[in-house]
Amino acid sequence: MASLNVGNLGEYLREQRRTAQLSLRQLADAAGVSNPYLSQIERGLRKPSAEVLQQVAKALRISAETLYVRAGILDEKEREELETRAVILADPSINERQKQVLLQIYDSFRKENAAEQAAEAAAEKAAGTDTAPGTGTTVAPGTDTAAAPDATPSSS
Repeated sequence: MASLNVGNLGEYLREQRRTAQLSLRQLADAAGVSNPYLSQIERGLRKPSAEVLQQVAKALRISAETLYVRAGILDEKEREELETRAVILADPSINERQKQVLLQIYDSFRKENAAEQAAEAAAEKAAGTDTAPGTGTTVAPGTDTAAAPDATPSSS
């Protein structure tokens, strides 16, 4: 878990509040927190709890998970998983049984992919090789992948 990044969180909250065209007092009332406390959060002086962030997110009509990531309470990967689950659970066009089946399939795919990634990493480590970033190309340790020739034609 990352450390709390309250300065960045406060700036983000202020930006969202202004976008929603709410005064500090209006947002504080809607979120059920005091005006001075919300002001301190926006200025980066206070570290709000997850519960307060959830109340503020609801009042701003934004994702609480987004605020959790900004505050360092949740990492980006966890947020994406939670949002995927929330979208499935909130879909009114499918019934509860279908939602549960979709979530089971989703979990199954995530576990399968995690196992494959772990096996690939273990094989690469055992072979003493690594993968060049973004290429899927295996390179020997210590190879400078940034110095590799560009495959695009030169314009000179």
